[in-house]
Parts: sequence; C-alpha cells; structure tokens
Amino acid sequence: MKRKEFIKKTMATGVSVLTVPALIKAEQNTASISRVGFNHLPNKEYKTMNTVLHKSSSRGQVNHGWLNARHSFSFANYYNPDRMNFGVLRVLNDDVISGGNGFGLHPHENMEIISIPLDGALAHKDNMGNESVIKSGDIQVMSAGTGIMHSEFNHSADSDVKLLQIWLDPKTKNVMPRYEQITLDTKKVKNKMHQILSPNKQDDGVWIHQNAWFHLGNIDKGKQVSYTLKDAKNGVYAFILEGEVSIENQVLNKRDGFGVWNTKEIKIITNSNSKILLLEVPMEN
Repeated sequence: MKRKEFIKKTMATGVSVLTVPALIKAEQNTASISRVGFNHLPNKEYKTMNTVLHKSSSRGQVNHGWLNARHSFSFANYYNPDRMNFGVLRVLNDDVISGGNGFGLHPHENMEIISIPLDGALAHKDNMGNESVIKSGDIQVMSAGTGIMHSEFNHSADSDVKLLQIWLDPKTKNVMPRYEQITLDTKKVKNKMHQILSPNKQDDGVWIHQNAWFHLGNIDKGKQVSYTLKDAKNGVYAFILEGEVSIENQVLNKRDGFGVWNTKEIKIITNSNSKILLLEVPMEN
C-alpha cells in the first residue's frame, strides 16, 4: 500500500491525525493482518471453552498530556500484532480527556462507534446536524457507514472527562450514517446484566448494524449472575469497570478484559461491589 493510500485509509477509519506518523511506521506489519477473527492465542485449559485474558497492566498507553488513553487493542501509536481484535471488536479505548480539550473535526466510515462516558461530559457535533452533550449514564452510537465528520470535546473547561470508546466492524457496509443517544435507567443495571445495545431497533438500548449485544451491570458483593449468549457463533468480552469478579474461575480486577467463546453461558461471581460491561460480538464477520 502506498503512503498516500495508507494515510487516506487511516483517516477514513477515524484515527486522529496526531497518530498518523506512528501508524505509517507500522504499515508493513499491519497490512497483512486480518481485522476480524481469532487474533489471539486460545487458552486450552478448558475442553469446550476458549478464553483469552488481557490484564489491565498489559494494555497499551499513550499520553499526549491533554489525552491519556489506554488501549485494549492495537490503535494509533500503540501496536501489538497479538492484540488486534476480539472477533469484530476492533477498538476498546479507555480515555481521559483534560478540561477544554478534545478531538477536532475528523472522519469515520464503515464502523460502528459506541461512546460510554464514565465520569464528566463530552460535547459532540457532526455534519449530520447533531449537536449534543453526553454524560455519565448516557450511551452514544454512530453508524459511520458511507462517511461522517464529527468532533468531540470535554464539555468542562477545568475537569477531566473519562469515557470508553468502542469500535465494531459492521455487518453491512456503506449504510446511511446515523446517530443515536440515550440515557440509561440506573435501576435496571442493579444486580443484573441489563442490555444497553443490540442489533434490534425495538430492544432496550441503542442499536447497531452488527449481530452484537452489550450488557451493563452494577452487582453487589457476593452475588452470582449468569449470562447466556444470544448467538452460538458469538463470543463475549468482559471488561471490569470497577471491583473484583470471578468469571469461569478467572479472577478479574478493575480494567481487566476477559474474552470467552465456544460456550453458551458464562457465570459471574462478584468478590466485591462491581461494575461489569459485557460485549457479545461475532467471532467472524
């Protein structure tokens, strides 16, 4: 791939212009890697279940001063050929943006983009005419499709905003771009896994162009909850937002990630008051 073509493709998939030089450096390594599939080594401890563990300390980190980001998968200046994706889950960024700062107008295309503020508020503006503020307790989704332009800035001038930015490869490409934002009912996530995203417009939460389901739960210490996968071909990636939990005998702490596939159900036991995000996604597109 030529340099100009690579830059164009990088911009189209939504990477900040600040990170393009680092990506160009890694161009030869990334060109041959599939974006979708089992891009990790399976854990053979289980006979019928496969797992992959991503400890919080193993994530990539990039600190630009105004932006301190942790990356569960290769993104921008962070590149690890063994951490490219979990099925169609391509990006899971844990961002902290300082007051008054953010991402200027930039493009995306053919990507399902989900933003979940954890603390503070984020100001959004796009070329579809949407202008809004998303805060802790909200969830935002953009289907980039044929192409969108948008900006995101910390809504506060003097305090940080903390958020998750999640990208999934879409099931259908070149759809009409769309935007959606909702406020979650905090009562529904108490001591159970509550659905916040699905492929179906009529379901709870936002919807996207992918056979994926997200669930969020605030679970008290000592509880046990089960999650049954919606599709046998999917896997589920658990991301621990707060606390300590045990999933299929694997102890997980704050910001650990644990991927499970080739199973119909997972069991979660909380060792402390915990906040858990489950991302059920196709393992192949």
